[in-house]
Order: sequence, then structure tokens, then C-alpha cells
Amino acid sequence: MTAAFPHNTPVYLAADVRAMEAAVAAAPNPPHLMERAGLAAAEVAREVSGGTGKPVLILAGPGNNGGDAFVVARHLKKWYFKVTVVFAGEEKKLSADAKAALSAWRKAGGTITPSLPASRHWGLVVDGVFGIGLEREVTGPYAEWIAAINGLGAPVLAIDVPSGLQSDTGRVMGCAVRANYTVTFIALKPGLLTLDGPDYCGEIHLRALELDTQALRPARGFVIGREVLSAALKSRKRNTHKGDYGSVGIIGGDYGMVGAALLAARAALKLGTGRVYVGLLARDAPLFDPEQPELMLRRADEVLKLGHLSCLAVGPGLGQMPDAAYFLGWALESPLPLVLDADALNLVAMDKHLAALVGKRAGPKLLTPHPAEAARLLGTTTREIQADRVGAATRLAETFNSLVVLKGAGSICASPDGTWNINTSGNPGMASAGQGDVLTGLIAALLAQGAEPKTALLAGVYLHGAAADQAVAGGDGPVGLTASETVEAARILLNRR
Repeated sequence: MTAAFPHNTPVYLAADVRAMEAAVAAAPNPPHLMERAGLAAAEVAREVSGGTGKPVLILAGPGNNGGDAFVVARHLKKWYFKVTVVFAGEEKKLSADAKAALSAWRKAGGTITPSLPASRHWGLVVDGVFGIGLEREVTGPYAEWIAAINGLGAPVLAIDVPSGLQSDTGRVMGCAVRANYTVTFIALKPGLLTLDGPDYCGEIHLRALELDTQALRPARGFVIGREVLSAALKSRKRNTHKGDYGSVGIIGGDYGMVGAALLAARAALKLGTGRVYVGLLARDAPLFDPEQPELMLRRADEVLKLGHLSCLAVGPGLGQMPDAAYFLGWALESPLPLVLDADALNLVAMDKHLAALVGKRAGPKLLTPHPAEAARLLGTTTREIQADRVGAATRLAETFNSLVVLKGAGSICASPDGTWNINTSGNPGMASAGQGDVLTGLIAALLAQGAEPKTALLAGVYLHGAAADQAVAGGDGPVGLTASETVEAARILLNRR
């Protein structure tokens, strides 16, 4: 499980990390970063290994990640661990720092072997094969190494990133080490937090190596943390009434999809909205929710005509019939904060006029696509979206001049100014019907109660995942976790913020 990090912890792409390393190297009397990294990784290895009794297997690759591994080996040996180091690269091709690290390992009495030893009961395996520079598929002997690591049945500590995982995107490059722990240096990388990263990195330990990353290179990416909830809403005064907490209008619920609109509306209500109006497109739907009678159900045009709404959410169960496009266009002409989800996004992708309205709209707008919807909006494929989730989210934000959340494992929130945030809450139980509708309602509720749009987006996304985590911790999943159960957990968490 990915460790929790404070809100606004910086996240950097590999190119930014390389630029910081170069800046440090160019400074007078620069620190020896490989030595710092190796010591930091060795300390984590000592912490997670459980003692010096069991042997440690360290695999060193042909780059600086391998150099870090040699330093790890030297320190563990000094601390009386039984260390075996495997290295099959060409020594003459190592960088100067990595050569020095290998030489220091040998001077300490260490040896290297070119192939994996016969099976043993390892106390810990340290993966130092590939780092953040990996850009091509892993094949040949190194792919065999990775398969062997994954088959040993021993706990694995990855250095910087699990070998085979692309550090910017979280893509598995053919194959990747499944680590129990990852010690990453200088700053977090997006690939640890999104797409396949959370399934491969295990528990993340961040070691900044005594560097001030923001001073070296201001970050554009950040983690979303629990602290954002306190920023989203102020404590309530005793002398208040429902009108102080806004009114949300939900537009959707065409024939056969009324439940989607109701899920969004229930989420908005239980997150504290004073009044929630549900504008349904299904003309034969009853205008009453027996499970939540506090909701006010009306026809879509009636809700859009209300003069006291605080925000609009369009899309849950909207459908793609002509009426749906008409009501979406009407909402886009409104100055209210607007959340677009589901078929509202599909309609925008299909209609250039609607797309233009989104782009030029002056009022706040928040887009909440899953990868397939994002692909339609950008005229590409889901595979291409998933290949670079940060890049896709930032392109969407720029294209539509909107706040965007690209949903999925490690949801990416992007702003038109080019900044982005990665969410680390949530679990596989959220892969269930109606969860996107719930997220729409959560965000709308925060907007209606006065949260600044970007804060509402970040807090809604974090709260959605954290609520699912809370539900699973209570035994309601992950298998079979429902969207309705997530709403209940979200209300509890928001009140405990």
C-alpha cells in the first residue's frame, strides 16, 4: 500500500530530478548524492529486514541505480549483514560515481557474482537494477532477473523505483519488480503513485537526501493529502440555516439511468448541501426518492430555471439524446460553477459547438473523465491516455481551459496553469457502478458550500478515495463495495476532518 504523504508534497518528473542533480553537481563542493542515497536505502533495508540473521541479496544494474546498490551493500556488510551482490554489467561502462561505489565495495571485502545464486531463503532482496532513466522494454537477462526476484518469495526493497516501472507514467515496461517497499530519492515520482505504480511499489519511503527541491526547481506536481479537507470547508456556526450551505442542481437521469442522478444527488446532500434539486430527463420517472425524500426531483428544464442555485452538475445518467445536448448547452451558458461528468463529457467530445462553449466559458468548470472519456475528448485512444496520465490530464486542462480530474488508480487533477496533483487515497473496491456519480455529487457539494473550485476538486477526489478506504477498513469491501456505502463513509470522514 502506498504510504500517505502530506498535502502538497512535491512530485517531479524524471527530467526535473535530473536537472536538480545537475544543479547540485555544478555547485561548489557538491555533496556526494550516490553515497547519501545508498546510505538512506541501507537504513531502510535495515529497518524492514527484521535483523541481521538472514542473508540479503542485492542486484546491481548497469547504471547509477547499480551504484546506489553497491553503497547499500557496503553499509549492510558493515552492519554485519550477510550480503550477496549480483552484477552482470560491464564495469568499464559504469559512470565515475558507480565505479567508485563498486571499488569501495571491494575494498570493504565485498565480492560480486555475475549470476543469481542457487535458491536460498533470503531475508531481503534489494532491487538496484534500473532506476528512473528506463525508457525501453526490459528483455533478455534483466527480464529473467526480474522474474526471478518476483518468484523468490522474499520481501523486496526497490531502490528509487521498482525496476521495469517507468517513473513518469507508472507503465510496466514489459515486466517489473513487485516490491514490498520502495525507497525513492530527492522527491516523489508520478510513476510510483498512478497507473500500475501502486501495485508494484509497495510502501514508499521518501528520502530527500538533504536537498531543498523547491529551491532547486519549483515543482508543478503535488500530492493530494488529508489536510485539503480542512481547507475545503469552514466549521459551521450555530446560528445558520439551510440557505447558508448552498443549493446544488443535478441534471441527468434519462430513461433507465435515473439511479445515476440520484446517487450524485444523495452524495451532495450528505456532504452538507442545504438544498439539492434533481433535474431528470426521464419523463416517466417518479418525482420522489423514497430512500432520500429530502431531495427535490423535478424536470430538467425546471431546475435549470431556478434562480438560487449555487452550482450545477451535469452528466450522471444524462444520455446522449437531443434533449441531453440541449440541456447541456443551457448549463454551459450559465455563470454558475459547473461539474461535467459521464455523458456530458461524451456530448462535448462529439459536438464542436459544445466543446467551444466549454473552452470559452467564463464560469468555473470542472471535468471528471475516466480514461475512455478522456480519450474521446482528446481524439485519441484509451491506451494513449493511460500511457501518460499526467500528460493527458494537463492537455485536457489546457484544451478546455478547465479544472480536470483524470480518474483511475492515482487520479490526476490538472489545472489550466499547468500544475497537477496526484491522489493517493482509494482502493480497487471503487471499480464499481455509480462511483463516478458519487464523486460528482461530492465535488458539487463542496462548491455549493463555498469551497474555491480547485480546492473543491482536490478535496472531493481525496475524500472519495479516503471514504472507500474507510469502508474497506470497516469490512465493506473491497469486493462488493457499493457507491452508496462510499457516500456514508464520506460523510463520516468530512465531519471528522
